[in-house]
Amino acid sequence: MTADTQGIVARNLAGLAEWTAASALYRSVFGYEGPEHAVSPRLLAALRENAGTAVGAFDEDGTLVGFCYGFTGVEHGELYHYSQAAVVDARAQGRGVGRLLKHAQAEAARRAGVHTMRWTFDPYALRNVHFNLNVLGAVGIRFLPDFYDDGDSDRVLVRWDLDRPGGSTWPPGHGHAAVDSPADDRTAARGPDDRARLRLELAGRFAAGGRLVGVARRADTPGRVSYLFAQD
Repeated sequence: MTADTQGIVARNLAGLAEWTAASALYRSVFGYEGPEHAVSPRLLAALRENAGTAVGAFDEDGTLVGFCYGFTGVEHGELYHYSQAAVVDARAQGRGVGRLLKHAQAEAARRAGVHTMRWTFDPYALRNVHFNLNVLGAVGIRFLPDFYDDGDSDRVLVRWDLDRPGGSTWPPGHGHAAVDSPADDRTAARGPDDRARLRLELAGRFAAGGRLVGVARRADTPGRVSYLFAQD
């Protein structure tokens, strides 16, 4: 499986050298130093043989500039592919590498017989929110407070429909309710009081059956952002 955009090629990782390079890139991008955050090259080998994914993005010189991996999950009888992580080298950002990796991973998931993908993202990191919802068309289905039990890891779980071109774009005609928050260019609700308020409002919308379908800047109020919800 291969895909390519702007000179970047995405394909399945092959062999110890590439699995090890992917592990090193993962630690580098996230700034991880402790062994508890490492991705084992042997895990990537096992995923390759057991309907998982370990996909790399390579530049024109054959250098690894992006990496994602995932595995098959199940909930209430629905099989899905769970994308655990995707990273892009800072030097390759802005070249469509993240989108390329996600679509290459989706292709591999379809071959394994699943029709949806899931992953989590930080709901306060606005570029991630925009990419997952507005660009890919995934839909936020659940709020997961402190997902990694480290005191600072609220996450939103998304579902991406692999049978719809462009992903799970919400059907027209659904009304959108908005949760507004102060925001700068990158982050929503930086202040502790604003963060606590946004956290409660997002959790409440999901608990009431809402689905997070987009994010938009407030043209009428600079410095604010709206999280758009449709009712399930």
